Amino acid sequence: MKKFVLTLATATLISACATSPTGRNQVTLFPESQMSQMGSAAFTSMKQSEKVSKDSGQNRYVNCIVNALIPELNTVAPDMRSTRWETKVFVDDSANAFALPGGKIGVHTGMFKVADNASQLASVLGHEIGHVWARHGNERVSHQYIGTAGLQLASVLSGEPTAEKQQILGLLGVGTQVGVLKFSRTHESEADEIGLTLMARAGFDPRESVELWKNMAKQGGSNAPEFLSTHPATDTRIRDLQAQMNDALKLYQQAKAQGKRPNCRL
Repeated sequence: MKKFVLTLATATLISACATSPTGRNQVTLFPESQMSQMGSAAFTSMKQSEKVSKDSGQNRYVNCIVNALIPELNTVAPDMRSTRWETKVFVDDSANAFALPGGKIGVHTGMFKVADNASQLASVLGHEIGHVWARHGNERVSHQYIGTAGLQLASVLSGEPTAEKQQILGLLGVGTQVGVLKFSRTHESEADEIGLTLMARAGFDPRESVELWKNMAKQGGSNAPEFLSTHPATDTRIRDLQAQMNDALKLYQQAKAQGKRPNCRL
């Protein structure tokens, strides 16, 4: 029996091998339809438990940026074209944002204090959308599933708030569960690369991605943005972004030549 289980598990892992948008090998055990259900359940739970902003200006601003980024995502990722994106602004002073499988995007109002302009916020949102496209939630949950021998993830998400539920939210990309984000450095760097490309293709100035992280660094100490707790060191991130900047600037110039000039203002 043990041999059968081991053989089955091995076959499952082999069949679940995937490749990320940057060419990195992945293990993703779950169908995207199930991941979308989990992301939707998590987002519904958040909308019920957290305060959603009714500020029309804030919502219009975020939607403007998302609406500029998504067509570029659909161009480079045809498999994402069927995703129906939903965006909510949450009243929360922490500088944070996230995107979940199934096309759910959340932005905390505290992010508006750190992202000085639309290009800076686009760098954040492009990064978060990159997590979804690269199936990072699936990858994290898959590794957790392997480690817990079949945790009933969907049922945990639909239940009452528990440590297990918070852990899964962290795996999907919500919160700062550093302990369970074993691969976060790889994922964050990959999402940075994707986000930089998306924002440049959409006509947002990619150089502002560096300025955004300089702003993040200024908010250090006890008031450090939530982003800094799970992301690579600011100096490392800026160095990596700058190494990719020439290619991003070429895409940015092409976008402007095509008339892509998003006019998103808060």
